[in-house]
Amino acid sequence: MPGTDVAEAQRVVLGELPDLPHLAELPGRGPGAEIIGRTSAFLVDMPVEVYAGRWRIAARPGRDLRRALDLLDRDLDQLTEQGDGYAGVVKVQAAGPYTLAANVDLPIGGRVLRDPGAVRDLTASLAEGLRGYVEDVRRRLPRATVLLQIDEPALPTVLAGRVPTESGFSAYRPVEATTATDALRELVARVDAPTVFHCCAPDVPIPLLVSAGATALSIDLSLVTALDPLGEALDAGVGLLAGVAPTSGARAASHKDLVDRVRTVWRQLGFSAGLLPRQVVVTPTCGLARASLSFAKDTLAACRDAGRRLVEE
Repeated sequence: MPGTDVAEAQRVVLGELPDLPHLAELPGRGPGAEIIGRTSAFLVDMPVEVYAGRWRIAARPGRDLRRALDLLDRDLDQLTEQGDGYAGVVKVQAAGPYTLAANVDLPIGGRVLRDPGAVRDLTASLAEGLRGYVEDVRRRLPRATVLLQIDEPALPTVLAGRVPTESGFSAYRPVEATTATDALRELVARVDAPTVFHCCAPDVPIPLLVSAGATALSIDLSLVTALDPLGEALDAGVGLLAGVAPTSGARAASHKDLVDRVRTVWRQLGFSAGLLPRQVVVTPTCGLARASLSFAKDTLAACRDAGRRLVEE
């Protein structure tokens, strides 16, 4: 979400998305509030710090980690206060291990991604931290069902071996699909919560994410060029958070436009109209942090109204 006022952002989320609210995240507040810093704060026995504008593994906890944890606590306090008594599904988010490994540095330099052993350690540490995170949210909102979203925008690049080294003249070797599947499956099992995998990049490895235990997939439908893998996932009962609402522009899309976009893809997939409202949630294509608060509010409202229209018709 845009801005720096988490109380206001959380009010917008709960007001516009009463059936599936999420924890508001405001990366505009700086290091520790953005996806990499926030997720790094979940790592267990693997402290981090900011060095030369990048997050890296540190020898001991310090000021940067404390700030990230403090921002998270403030955000969770707002969710707890404003969501008191909420009894539906609530979504929380974190970066996945491969997006983290491609963006966090080792103490000796280079991304964590360069060292397969370090990637395994980071994945295990993250899984333990996310397990505690989900349990904390369950304690705060005891009547709610917690849905965990794992953001993996860098995963296609990691699998393809296109993450550049620091020099920019070469790239880190690709991660094998079987290795990534096993790692993500272990993370999902460890956290023990329904899990959405989000990837707003081209070439989303849909079969890999389904094999890893995805309850649902969150993808930008405009970037999907091969419909067969998506159709197979839906046929297997995996849910779809259909990213169709633009996150920028002169004005937010109307709910009618969003309905048309979802239905167009659904018809191309060849599924019956009756399945659509049971298996699909209408969402923005990606985050709204760079939009104005009014644009973000209008976009969330359009997604909500589009979802209701799909259910009613």
